[in-house]
Amino acid sequence: MSTIGVDFKIRTLELDKKTFKLQIWDTAGQERFRTIAAAYYRGAQGIIIVYDVTNKQSFENVEMWLSEVNKYGSGDVNKLLVGNKSDLTSKREVETEKGKELAESNGMKFLETSAKTAENVEEAFLTMTREVFQQIGSDVAQDKKSATISVRDTDTPVSSGSNSCCSS
Repeated sequence: MSTIGVDFKIRTLELDKKTFKLQIWDTAGQERFRTIAAAYYRGAQGIIIVYDVTNKQSFENVEMWLSEVNKYGSGDVNKLLVGNKSDLTSKREVETEKGKELAESNGMKFLETSAKTAENVEEAFLTMTREVFQQIGSDVAQDKKSATISVRDTDTPVSSGSNSCCSS
């Protein structure tokens, strides 16, 4: 079934003996929803861009969607490129190698899936979760290393002068 507008789902999955709760926003990839899709990129930790391997135009639109993600998403957002409908081999218009090349040139992971047969669908979510978790884990470690706490000398009086940001 196709998505019309924006579809929201919560998905819980297990990875490396940890439970992850994913918020999934399916923005449908339709041009008319492009402006509202931009709002969903802000704050996202992972973005999966899906194209239809039986529709060359949907593959050509990937560059435009990547541009939107790069414009509105955070600079370090994890991105995964997914070619869907891999089960329709006789109708294929986009070769696997083309998808791999595009993903590699944009620093993305790549998978092909079939929503119909469920091939690699779970793997797509696991791949994205792994990438986000690795990034968050390294960010937390980095924050712990660089965290500093400022302690004011208790003998130094706190100024009550007009240097306050809110004084009139």
